[in-house]
Amino acid sequence: MKRARPFRLLLSLFLVGLLLSVSACGSSSGVTADQNKGDKDNGTKVTLVFQNIYPDASATNHKVMKKIVSDYMDAHPNVKIELDSLNIDQQKTKLKTQAASNQLPDIFVVNPSAQMKPYVDAGLLAPLNDMLEQNNLKQTFQPGILDYYTFGGNVYALPDGNNIGVMYYNKKIFDEVGVKPPKDFNELLDVVKKVKNAGYIPVVIAEKETWTGSFLFMNIVLRTNGGPGFLQDVLDGKKTFEDPAFIEAVDKFEQLVETGAFQDGATSYEYVEAESLFHSGQAAMYYMGTWATGGMETATIKDQVGVFPFPLVDGKGSLNHFMLAPGSAFAISANSKHLAEAKDFLNYFMLQWPKINFDMKAAVGLAQNVDGDFQKAGYSQISIDVLDLFKTVQGGDLAFDNTMEPDTAQVHLKAIQKLFIQKEPPEVIAKEHQDAFNRNYRK
Repeated sequence: MKRARPFRLLLSLFLVGLLLSVSACGSSSGVTADQNKGDKDNGTKVTLVFQNIYPDASATNHKVMKKIVSDYMDAHPNVKIELDSLNIDQQKTKLKTQAASNQLPDIFVVNPSAQMKPYVDAGLLAPLNDMLEQNNLKQTFQPGILDYYTFGGNVYALPDGNNIGVMYYNKKIFDEVGVKPPKDFNELLDVVKKVKNAGYIPVVIAEKETWTGSFLFMNIVLRTNGGPGFLQDVLDGKKTFEDPAFIEAVDKFEQLVETGAFQDGATSYEYVEAESLFHSGQAAMYYMGTWATGGMETATIKDQVGVFPFPLVDGKGSLNHFMLAPGSAFAISANSKHLAEAKDFLNYFMLQWPKINFDMKAAVGLAQNVDGDFQKAGYSQISIDVLDLFKTVQGGDLAFDNTMEPDTAQVHLKAIQKLFIQKEPPEVIAKEHQDAFNRNYRK
């Protein structure tokens, strides 16, 4: 199993090439029809199924995808791109079913490291090394980011983003309630109480999609552990899930729930529904990866949005350590009937991705270098603030399900989701995790 990368690489990954003007994309972002005709001029209509996680037609990522797909089909009339747009949890479930029956779509989404390894081991993903060399595509990616999608020297997927977990907040609500961005967990609980008493949702979350609660919970672990590396220590046998750091994190998370931090029925909210509560000014805070910044650019409250790192926990941790989120990534089925065409389209898609995202004011947190001046392009203050926050990153951890094998990760996701509904002794949750780890890693 692939391990989480060492601190030094994580640090370089998130500090190199994240900001402003880099020339790599500008000179190679166009792939003309003449360059890519290949065997598509034989008159046969080719249909490629493109499974993605951009289901919301009003979201910028969906609009970016649709424009790139439309432009490609205009330039390649013999190729039809059929979109299968699903939310994250739906797509993961569907992909597992398709993989089991060896009926994968031509192009689909996988997640880095531990989540994609089973697909690699089963020989279901096509190596993309040759495609990366076309049109200098490889040079557009930030240093080190492709390592999370590389096994045995082969790159099997191309990421759409490279992000950190942050807390967005509504400045207007904070001013009305008379609070400031908290720097410690007890201050966060105090903010939650005051915001709730004022009639607003303190923290909105999309816990129908279980990864959202896990992402926030693991940021608490990052603090209670005093820094990065808890899951790696578990994998290396240096710690267990019954370690005090993990038990304390469960306790702190349950304190958030008991204090009323989240909206009623949080486990019934999907991503788009939850985010709309923040965009519409009904919620004071929203913990999410910085990919959400693009959505802030089009929200009615965009001029009211600020951002801060997740607070320390009883003084533990560092505000310069973040949850690191190398993005979901596009892979190609090794058994695609149209492998050449799929590679040609994905090459074009990834070359256009940073350019079109920049044009649509959604280029914060991409995995590729961006050629452009964000301020001159009219990006809002929240985008500039997030870019500045990237400069403070001094390391962090990957998400649980990007570090642990899938069966253990599934136990974790369900356990955290359960905490939104009923209180459990932290020691019980910790043992549940450790039992799953023992069961799945000692087969």
